[in-house]
Amino acid sequence: MSGIGGIGAGGGIQQILALRQQILDRSQLLQQLHAPAAGAAAPAAPETQAGGFTDALSSALSQVSATQNHAEGLSEAYERGEVTDVAKVMLARQEAGIAFEATLQVRNRLLSAYQDIMRMGV
Repeated sequence: MSGIGGIGAGGGIQQILALRQQILDRSQLLQQLHAPAAGAAAPAAPETQAGGFTDALSSALSQVSATQNHAEGLSEAYERGEVTDVAKVMLARQEAGIAFEATLQVRNRLLSAYQDIMRMGV
């Protein structure tokens, strides 16, 4: 099945899953740094990848927003009678809902990681 409005059916989801994997990897790295056996050279790795993570997060949020705007546009067009394919409208709404749920999960993980980091300083 082709993408909806230029967005691949799983493209946005794939990027969110890739972002999730990056968060999990960084969380594991933070746990290793927190362990007593952590070496002195280990903290350099997160600094070199910070820009990539920020860019990936920004890109993922932009795609989620675009997916939601596309679904809203299709819904409004359906209400005006311009779009007659209700399956296309429902698929766009489901994709937007899943993208939003995945974004909430990423936010929860980031918040949890932040709280873990704040507790490390104590």
